[in-house]
Amino acid sequence: MTAVLPPYPATPALPAPRRLTRTEDGERLHALLWTPGPGRRTISSAVLGGGIGPRAWILNAQVAHGYRRTDPERHLASLAAAAGVHGPGVGLMTAADVSAYAHARDAGVEAFVTAGVDVRGWAARPGEGAEGAPDPGTINVVVAVPAALTDAALVNAVATATEAKVQALVESGYDCSGTPTDAVCVIADAPAPHRETHAFAGPRSLWGARLARAVHRAVRDAVRHETPAPGY
Repeated sequence: MTAVLPPYPATPALPAPRRLTRTEDGERLHALLWTPGPGRRTISSAVLGGGIGPRAWILNAQVAHGYRRTDPERHLASLAAAAGVHGPGVGLMTAADVSAYAHARDAGVEAFVTAGVDVRGWAARPGEGAEGAPDPGTINVVVAVPAALTDAALVNAVATATEAKVQALVESGYDCSGTPTDAVCVIADAPAPHRETHAFAGPRSLWGARLARAVHRAVRDAVRHETPAPGY
């Protein structure tokens, strides 16, 4: 007997981002802006709008190398306001060129990845971590699921996206689990009455498997132009 999977929307769960350009600190910098519309919520580790909740926009902004501002939340909020969006949103930042983002799709799930892997390593290593916010940058993952997820499934989705990212890095020749400043944002439909809400988003669940494949492919594409150092 063949399993029948639920259909997924023909329209993208997260359309292609609007590209923004500005000049700041003497550099020409780019940003990506998504406005997903109502009825969605995100879970994110972003410096602005992190945690779980409804969000009206997602901004992934490139900043200058050597960025030293101590108010990244305010900076991101001002960039969003200058782009004409208002209300609660998610703001990520990176020193990588976000205009060179990678995109992958899998059965309704959309993944967008920007990456710079000059500074990288394994998550677990000897020594204490540094206090305060680390330098901005590197692998930012924005992934959209066209289904409603419980709070626990949203957390599960972040873990699945991270596992897929690490798998893609290792398969691409990087001896690392990521960079010290990686960030992730998962957007999904908000639970609503009379609508199925999925309780799982692990790599073997329906939506988790799709999310993992999309993130894996996007991360591999995003780091393809980099040259991993042997034995790093």
